Amino acid sequence: QVQLVESGGGLVQAGGSLRLSCAASGRTFSRLIMGWFRQAPGKEREFVAAISQGGFSTYAASVKGRFTISRDNAKNTMYLQMNSLKPEDTAVYYCAADQRTTWPKTGEYEYDYWGQGTQVTVSS
Repeated sequence: QVQLVESGGGLVQAGGSLRLSCAASGRTFSRLIMGWFRQAPGKEREFVAAISQGGFSTYAASVKGRFTISRDNAKNTMYLQMNSLKPEDTAVYYCAADQRTTWPKTGEYEYDYWGQGTQVTVSS
């Protein structure tokens, strides 16, 4: 089992920045592929970014160039640095983890473990 806890969400004005964190426990963090997803009101959950065990990353087109995913294996923590935020980035952000090695992972079904989510609200 893997336990995931997100933090860092909040209210920010358009153009601002936030950094989300996802703390993991229960498995060897360095062996996990980690991802971020988000779900806006009335919409399905969508892929945001993912990072492999070796540090390779992939992004949704809507966030590429604005968001950066990273991981610190010594701290068992993944991050999502979000810059130039837009109102359409408003959503609950979830971190996800999977211990299988298939890469890239952009589908919800590819992740076995999920956090509870953290709210990000971007005001215009």
